[in-house]
Amino acid sequence: MLVPGARVPVSRLDPVLGASVALPDPDPDRLVHLQFRRFAGCPICHFHLRSIVRRHAEIESAGIQEVVVFHSPARELHPHLDGLPFPVVADPDKRLYAAFGVEASPRSLLSPRAWGPIVRAVTLGTWGMLRGRERPPVRSPRGGRLGLPADFLIDSDGRVAAAKYGAHADDQWPVDTLLTLATETRRTPTPNP
Repeated sequence: MLVPGARVPVSRLDPVLGASVALPDPDPDRLVHLQFRRFAGCPICHFHLRSIVRRHAEIESAGIQEVVVFHSPARELHPHLDGLPFPVVADPDKRLYAAFGVEASPRSLLSPRAWGPIVRAVTLGTWGMLRGRERPPVRSPRGGRLGLPADFLIDSDGRVAAAKYGAHADDQWPVDTLLTLATETRRTPTPNP
């Protein structure tokens, strides 16, 4: 697990679409929010990313670059990229997951705290598919369905300013938490472990 102050173990990410993303961001005033999600079409991930999309302009104006990693191959991610205004990285071999210490566990779906969000996400996702606005998740996702989410805020020195390893499938930073962490990061330098 990476703790605040740890150096980020990679210097570049290659998204499914678009140019490479440098870690840290070359602009010293920008932070990078690196999100690790589950698999292509994951209802919970999709529901969470829609909250990021709705507030993307606010996140950008706060000087934060969003980057999202999935443990799905690029071909499985392509149908789910419409409307996502940030880079999405395919990591089917889970190399980035291993480098950042992001794990999978049965508790991702078995935690009672995840059940309500799962029902809500599946219901809304099903309604979206019936209306032709969303694509179904892959039937047998590479890397399985038991992935845990994780969030990292990376400062301009390439260090982890803040980290969250999810305890269940719906345990990630909401946008308000991300914005607060970005403000705190700019006020207080990242510690050196």
